[in-house]
Amino acid sequence: MTATVASAPASPFAPESISDTGLTPEAITELLLKTLHVRGALSGQMLVDAVCLPFPIVDELLMVLQHQRLIEVKRTAGAGRGGYVFDLTSNGTERALEAMASGQYVGPAPVPLEYYRAWMEQQSIRNVQVTRERLRAAFGHMVLDPEFIENFGPAVNSARSLFIFGDSGNGKTVISEVLASLLGGSFFIPHAVDIGGQIMQVYDPVYHRPVAEGAGDGPAAEPEWLRDIPNYDRRFARVARPVVLTGGELTLEQLDLQYDRDTKMYQAPFQVKANGGVLIIDDFGRQRVPPREMLNRWILPLEKRIDFLTLHTGAKFPVPFESLLIFATNLEPSDLVEEAFLRRIHYKVRVNSPSRAQYEEIFRRYATARGMAYRPEAVAQVYRDFYDARGIAPRGCHPRDLIDHVSDFARFLEVEPTLSADLMDRACHSYFLDASTRL
Repeated sequence: MTATVASAPASPFAPESISDTGLTPEAITELLLKTLHVRGALSGQMLVDAVCLPFPIVDELLMVLQHQRLIEVKRTAGAGRGGYVFDLTSNGTERALEAMASGQYVGPAPVPLEYYRAWMEQQSIRNVQVTRERLRAAFGHMVLDPEFIENFGPAVNSARSLFIFGDSGNGKTVISEVLASLLGGSFFIPHAVDIGGQIMQVYDPVYHRPVAEGAGDGPAAEPEWLRDIPNYDRRFARVARPVVLTGGELTLEQLDLQYDRDTKMYQAPFQVKANGGVLIIDDFGRQRVPPREMLNRWILPLEKRIDFLTLHTGAKFPVPFESLLIFATNLEPSDLVEEAFLRRIHYKVRVNSPSRAQYEEIFRRYATARGMAYRPEAVAQVYRDFYDARGIAPRGCHPRDLIDHVSDFARFLEVEPTLSADLMDRACHSYFLDASTRL
């Protein structure tokens, strides 16, 4: 496996011909017609940027469309055919409307399903190796015991499932995001995938953060017609490893394709958008479906690293399951499901509340970050008047929240934000509800 990864290309190769795209000429032609119908007249280079295919491929099909009198040149906006401005003819508009009736997807040309599966396998998170040094460095901004941090190393290296449990407010979500950062800087995902003529949109700006390309893409300030042909397949987007978080609102239906009958397109489910990164099932056990049913849904993906999705026609097809699946809950695992189900979740880590020393260090860091001088007396006040007196359990998020409250009160009272006894008392009374509150 190591040798294979070492010899693999760093990015998907740009197609040099129509056959290299894995799509039919008709599929690309329809996409060009729909693009002109939706966006209006565009230059050759603008069409290239819209469908994310190299200019020679696009121009070859533009000439065919011109010959068929489906498009025409309206004017020129630069040198060469890249500067020709194309628009639909009346016949072209009719063809575009026919294509829109079959599916309204307009955007980067899709990649075939087999291309997507092959590329995700090549970028598998199973190829990632996390060392003790990297793990500790990644968690350097958090106040955690080194021995506790090391519990996550084998889980990340295995790229298997992880159960993180413990009381709310102690950093389970932040820990999950740190684990995602350990999987690598960036990778490539397709904007859309073609499944036998059906389009599944994979790229989601909510979860996929673009990573700036290198100098090989050419300066952004250059005129469009002077840009070099990119040296990778631009149907793929280079993004940071995603962290997809879903909570109590999750239903089993949301784990399958979401079909829009108006646009006749599919949105990829959460687990597909999480491929290459981390999928967090937060508040596990509080979904509207029983935990047993939820875990049953994940048995095949967890064991085979393949999931099956269903088209609205009833046809099923396999997709990669290449994410670190994290179940996070503040419920006791044994109260959710029996041991036989928990065995399928390979790693289990309890996140405890901070010790007094850890709490003080968290408090000191947040106070310093907000420009306040740290006063040990402030922490002593919180413990004496609230944690000990009212039986409230300290949580890792409390220092941040209390310091934010101090800042809010100081702004309202038009005084300097400090950890004074008065401001701390106001902050605590506004934050902790009553003696029975457990945050």
